[in-house]
Amino acid sequence: MTRRELDAAGITDPVLRAAYTQCRHLNACHGKSYFLATRLLPVERRSAVHALYGFARWADDIVDDVDRHRTPEERDRLLRRVESDLADGLRTGGGDEPVVRAVADTVGRYDIDPALFADFLVSMRSDLHVTHYPTFADLQAYMHGSAAVIGLQMLPVLGTVVPREEAAPHAAALGVAFQLTNFLRDVGEDLDRGRVYLPTDLLAAHGVDRTLLEWSRRTGGGDPRIRAALIAAEAMTREVYRAAEPGIAMLDPRTRPCIRTAFTLYGGILDAIAEQGHAVLHRRAVVSRKRRAATATAGLLQIAGASWRARTAGGGVRRSDTVTATKGPPQ
Repeated sequence: MTRRELDAAGITDPVLRAAYTQCRHLNACHGKSYFLATRLLPVERRSAVHALYGFARWADDIVDDVDRHRTPEERDRLLRRVESDLADGLRTGGGDEPVVRAVADTVGRYDIDPALFADFLVSMRSDLHVTHYPTFADLQAYMHGSAAVIGLQMLPVLGTVVPREEAAPHAAALGVAFQLTNFLRDVGEDLDRGRVYLPTDLLAAHGVDRTLLEWSRRTGGGDPRIRAALIAAEAMTREVYRAAEPGIAMLDPRTRPCIRTAFTLYGGILDAIAEQGHAVLHRRAVVSRKRRAATATAGLLQIAGASWRARTAGGGVRRSDTVTATKGPPQ
């Protein structure tokens, strides 16, 4: 499958093919729902998505340093090196790091705004010293760089049937919705790293503070105040999904099934959290394999329908926004 994706994308250089392959491996290992949805994209666009995901995962892993082998200062130096490597890669189209090489190539192929990556790295660096967010507005400022820009990076790869700027707010909102879902699912794991992403004022409105969360995490004990706060966070996240959903219809019909599937799978994580009584401090909520398979099957049916409509109606995608490749063959 990797060879087919690379061939379809017109990626022929062996070194570059190896770089994209590494990114695909990162996606497959760490983003199960996301990787499954990516499989529903037109084959020639999958490598670009793997590159974008791979770069984000690479930087995120430096920040989290789950095994605690590096000090914050060491991680900061590594992130600054990533920033420097990316700047060089975007300027030269290459780079020593495989992940940088792949993402730089993707930026060139799809004319992605380099400023989006600078904003992303600013948010990643803030994770080294920011441990909480007093208000949702504070969290939104962080999520612009950590999540909204991911949706905006993806948009040129996905293509649109409307002017790109019209779809952009919805793409940004979808990135935020996915991240809020992760924050809610990972409350316990993030707490272990010293971070609380749920806004302090939202928690306080239900009588919850860090001390209570740490007690629940440490003892396995429940508290109705925590559950009420998590229910409120779930409701807040679902509002962002509702803001993002209209953007799916603005995408290239061939890429809509991928994003609809990701939308459904991540929404399914919220459902699983609710079904498990919002016990995210004690166990991670996951979408069952059966449900993931059913959602993927629905996505395949959508692809078949989109292909049939394209053959009978002659498409309708704006060519200027579908693929703006500057390298390789037309996509």
